[in-house]
Amino acid sequence: MEKPRAIFEQLADAVAGVLPTDDPSGDFRKNVQASLKSACERMNLVTREELEVQEAVLQRTREKVDQLEAQVAALEAQLLGDKPTS
Repeated sequence: MEKPRAIFEQLADAVAGVLPTDDPSGDFRKNVQASLKSACERMNLVTREELEVQEAVLQRTREKVDQLEAQVAALEAQLLGDKPTS
C-alpha cells in the first residue's frame, strides 16, 4: 500500500505536469501539494488500514448483536411459554 504522502506527491506531480509554470524553484508544485493535502484532510479521508480495522470491529459488533437478539428471542419465548393462556 502506498503511503498517503507518496500519493499526494504523485497527484501534485500530475497536476504540475499538466499546467505550465515558469517557476523554476518548484513553489507551484509545493503549493499544489499543500492544497491537495489540505483538501483531503477536510474530506476526512482514512487509510485502507484504518477502514479495514473499523470493518473488523463492525463485523464483531454485528455478530454480538445477532447473538444477543437470538438470546432475547429465546428468553421471550421461554417467558411466553410459561404463562398460562386465558
